[in-house]
Amino acid sequence: MSPLSSPQSAPSPQTALSPQTAVPAPVPSRRAFLKTAGIAGGAALAGGGLLLLPAGVLRGANAPSNRIRVAGIGVGGMGGANIGGLAGNGAEIAVICDVDEKCAAGARRRFPKAKFFRDYREMLATAGGDFDAVMVATPDHTHAAIGAAAIRAGKHTFIQKPLAHDIHECRELARLAREKNVVTQMGIQGRVMLGHWRVKQWVAAGIIGDITGVEAWCDLSYYPWGHAAWSTRWGRKPAEKPPVPASLDWNLWLGPAPERPYHRAYHPGTWRAWWDFGNGMMGDRGAHTLDVVFDLLGRRMPDEIDATSCGLNPDTHPLSAIITFRMTGADGKPPFKLTWYEGTRPPRPPELPDRERLPDEGGFIIRGTKGAIVGGVYSNNPRLLPLELRKAHPVGKPPTGAFAGSIERDFLDAIRAGKKAAADFDYSARLTEFTMLGNLAKRADGKILWDEAAMRVTNNDAANAWVRCPRRKGWEL
Repeated sequence: MSPLSSPQSAPSPQTALSPQTAVPAPVPSRRAFLKTAGIAGGAALAGGGLLLLPAGVLRGANAPSNRIRVAGIGVGGMGGANIGGLAGNGAEIAVICDVDEKCAAGARRRFPKAKFFRDYREMLATAGGDFDAVMVATPDHTHAAIGAAAIRAGKHTFIQKPLAHDIHECRELARLAREKNVVTQMGIQGRVMLGHWRVKQWVAAGIIGDITGVEAWCDLSYYPWGHAAWSTRWGRKPAEKPPVPASLDWNLWLGPAPERPYHRAYHPGTWRAWWDFGNGMMGDRGAHTLDVVFDLLGRRMPDEIDATSCGLNPDTHPLSAIITFRMTGADGKPPFKLTWYEGTRPPRPPELPDRERLPDEGGFIIRGTKGAIVGGVYSNNPRLLPLELRKAHPVGKPPTGAFAGSIERDFLDAIRAGKKAAADFDYSARLTEFTMLGNLAKRADGKILWDEAAMRVTNNDAANAWVRCPRRKGWEL
């Protein structure tokens, strides 16, 4: 089938199986992942380790009639890893686009034959015939504008998580993808890896009984300001107006966001803490950690979300927060509660053995009537609790073909087969919307009541300004 074939209405491929270990293996840091992926090309996390996928690992992937040409938009950081993963699985990186030539330098060295653009609009207008698909890994606030333009141009579209910057954008991207019938994927690598599938298998088999509640967390915080490469050194909007670096088109970087002067506080790599540009830890890590949970909950939306935020201000995400998502049963299904901890962790489960720890950086505890499952950020290294339950259900070898192992590979496979990808926009728009409801409550620092059908907060009208954020003139979606 042609690489340009459209997806059929087939279900997303079932995903991955994780070997169970008494003490979880370490998960590589984001920095280590990016470094390795940037060198190796195709890379995928598997059960906490790193699986390198060499070019041509797919049968026939490099045949000229089957080669998919990709334009990478936003190729520093995770974008560099994503185009490496695409190239390592048989794609041709035909075009590179980045508003900052300095950030694009590494990708341009790796793919010297690729055409280069700063402006994605010029790229689509003048080089659209040179590629079949796009990979978008720009800051969150520009995902929707770029993704929508690519979909309208008929391009298969891969967007890094979170899918968009507000709920309206999520729904519009999903609508456009259905209208244009293109293959879409959001970059949540755990969805096509071992642990995700294993957790769903355990729950489907009734091993932990009926699910009674979920606690999930990301214990990372932007505070103290500047303590890590991804943490801005400024917690409030700076007054200084330094010159814009020669390598950067600041107007293009701002995109639809409100006008403000350039500052190192935002770029490169420190934009995620700022409300105007990023979705914080809830959108960043929540999209990974809540993925399997969202599936297990039947992809339901909460109708009550309650948050307590610490260190909240109008410019940046809070230093920590606890968010409770409640499905009250108004949809005719059983009531349910999920609690998200940000900048901290939930209480240690009493049934967790003394020699074991909760996963580093983030994870989840899925509680059931017969036991519980603890897993990491990407559903990696899931463990059954208590130990008696774990011993009674040893982990077997996963069946051949149970998982893709790479979110980029899954995207390319879907294009070649004309089917839906594992995290297509019908699914990932809803997952991202779920996390954004947490951000609405964080920003309100209280309870919000959500009307999903009306796409509206019903008890706090001010919060609706964040459901559909204002856009600069010329950047309408």
